[in-house]
Amino acid sequence: MKEIVINEVMQGMLPYLNNGQLTELHRVLSKALHERTVIEERVETNDRKENNQKLTELFVAAKRVEGCSEKSLSYYSNTIGTMLQAIQKDIRNIVTDDLREYLTKYQTEKHSSKVTIDNIRRIFSSFFSWLEDEDYIVKSPVRRIHKVKATVSIKEIYSDESLELMRDNCITIRDLALVDFLASTGMRVGELVLLNRDDINFQERECIVLGKGDKQRPVYFDARAKIHLQQYLDSRKDDNPALFVSLKAPFNRLQIGGVEVRIRELGQRLGIKKAHPHKFRRTLATTVIDKGMPIEQLQTLLGHARIDTTLMYAKVKQSNVKIAHRKYVG
Repeated sequence: MKEIVINEVMQGMLPYLNNGQLTELHRVLSKALHERTVIEERVETNDRKENNQKLTELFVAAKRVEGCSEKSLSYYSNTIGTMLQAIQKDIRNIVTDDLREYLTKYQTEKHSSKVTIDNIRRIFSSFFSWLEDEDYIVKSPVRRIHKVKATVSIKEIYSDESLELMRDNCITIRDLALVDFLASTGMRVGELVLLNRDDINFQERECIVLGKGDKQRPVYFDARAKIHLQQYLDSRKDDNPALFVSLKAPFNRLQIGGVEVRIRELGQRLGIKKAHPHKFRRTLATTVIDKGMPIEQLQTLLGHARIDTTLMYAKVKQSNVKIAHRKYVG
């Protein structure tokens, strides 16, 4: 309770004192209240909820200006809202222990992975750092909550045999074009379903996709994907502008769920474990990095904002590490 009182005083004096003066004020208040008991008198009002909601909306608006996607903004808002509902404090009075207790309880109740908990921590860090930068709070309570260390698991990729098996057993020309296009571009399935026929440049074997954060980037496909994609488009009788559509009338644009189901069914029929559209992306990343593509170029190809993400995708084969050791070390 004493820390809450100190924080409220500090926040009120923010416009009038510099950093050195604020530090001295904090020291004086802490000393003055050290041996005193502060009793909280609760008055139930809607002020706290209204203030919390206002600050959350301002944060989301700031992120929207920065170019975050609506999907990300919704995730930020819901994550912060859930935390505020659980802690039941004014944002300006939330301390480090509140957040630590919340994350611990959340992980226990939801059986969440360490990766999920760290994602939530990063959102809190971004939120409270913004509040600090905008002078709504004195200091972010997330500063002392460090990154959650998680075991990095090596995700499976498709073998060359599995890819050929899938190609040979596609029932329709659409599915064959779909497999080839995912395998050669390494694009996200969410990017694929947004593509239109007019987006494809067959001469250059490339197209522009709309990636995360509404960022556009070029992706490229190989000759085999070009041939099968052309055959698929030539076989269509509909006038839907979408690049991939359903097999039956009214030939609607293929959605993410539809692609996932189709690839999963193909994998189950052939005995290929964990067949999923995203697995093509990991396979491409691992293949090209093993063939010598610089990691910076792969980062651009995959549309990753951070190279750390690219490194998680591209796992270099141990045999290549051995060859490189002999080449550079002897």
